[in-house]
Amino acid sequence: MIMIKNRAAALFVIILIYILAGFGGVYAYDYFSSPEGLALSYPAAIFFADVAATVIVFIFSLIFGNASVYDPYWSVQPPVILLVTFIKTIASVKTGNAAISVSDVEAVASWSFLACMLLTAVFFWAIRLTANWSYNFESFEYQDWRYVMLKEKSGIAYPLINFIGIHMFPTCVVYLCVLPAVTAIVEGAAFKPLCFVFVMLSVLAAVFQGIADIQMHRFRNSGVGGFIRTGLWKHSRHPNYACEILMWWGIGLASVVALGGKIWLLSGALINTLMFLFVSIPMADKRQSRKPGFEEYKKETRMLL
Repeated sequence: MIMIKNRAAALFVIILIYILAGFGGVYAYDYFSSPEGLALSYPAAIFFADVAATVIVFIFSLIFGNASVYDPYWSVQPPVILLVTFIKTIASVKTGNAAISVSDVEAVASWSFLACMLLTAVFFWAIRLTANWSYNFESFEYQDWRYVMLKEKSGIAYPLINFIGIHMFPTCVVYLCVLPAVTAIVEGAAFKPLCFVFVMLSVLAAVFQGIADIQMHRFRNSGVGGFIRTGLWKHSRHPNYACEILMWWGIGLASVVALGGKIWLLSGALINTLMFLFVSIPMADKRQSRKPGFEEYKKETRMLL
C-alpha cells in the first residue's frame, strides 16, 4: 500500500490514473466494437469499455489502499463516454456509416443541436461535481466514511464488496444513466422542442446542486455544528441528492423524447433514484441520527423536495 499525504501530489496521481483509465477504456471500446475485434453492438462495447476503465481504477485503489480513488469516476465517466461517442459518430456520418446521412443537411443540423445540448448539460454537471470532489479531497489519507464503515462491517469479504459495491455497481448505474444520451447521439435522434425543457431541467438541477454544496461547505466551515437549516437545506435534508436524481431524469427524458420512444432507456434514471432512496439516503440519515435532535429535524424537514 502506497500512502501519499501531500494533497497536490495526490491530485496529480489521481489525474494520471484517470488518464490511464480513459486510454484503457477507449482502447477496449475499439477492440469490442471493431470488426477485427468482437464486433459488439455499441451499448455492449461501451459497457465493457466502461468496465475495463473501472478495473484500472480499482487496481490503483488497491495499490493505494483507498477506495476513494474511485470517487471522481462518477463525474468523469459520463462526459468521456458522450464525447467519444459524439466524435466517433461524426466520423461515421462523414463516411456514410451512421444512422443519418451527411447529405441530409436539416437532419444533421437537428441531430448536432441535440447532441451539443446533451453534451453541454453533462459537461456542466461533471465539471461542477468534479470541482466539488476536488474541493473536499485532502490526500490519500482521506477515505469516504461509507467505505470505512463497509470495511469495518464486512471484514474478509471487503475486497469483494469493494470491487462490486463501491466500484462496479456505481459504474453500472451511471452507465445506464448516460445510455439514453449515447443512444440519441448514435441513432441520429432529432431535436424536439420538449427536449430543451428536459435539458434545462438537468442544467438547473446541476446549478442548484452546486448551490447546495456551497451552502454546506460554509456551514461546516462555520463550526456551528448540529444540522444545517438554511438555504436549500432548510427545505430538504438532501437537496444535493434530489438534484442528482433530477439531473438524470432530465437527460433521460430529453433523449427518449428525441428518439420518439424507447422508454426502457429511463431504467438508468429509475435505478439511480432507487439507489438514493434505499441506499444513500438511509446511510446518511443513520449517520446523522447520532446527533441530538435528529428525530425532530427529520419531522420538520422533507427528505428530498
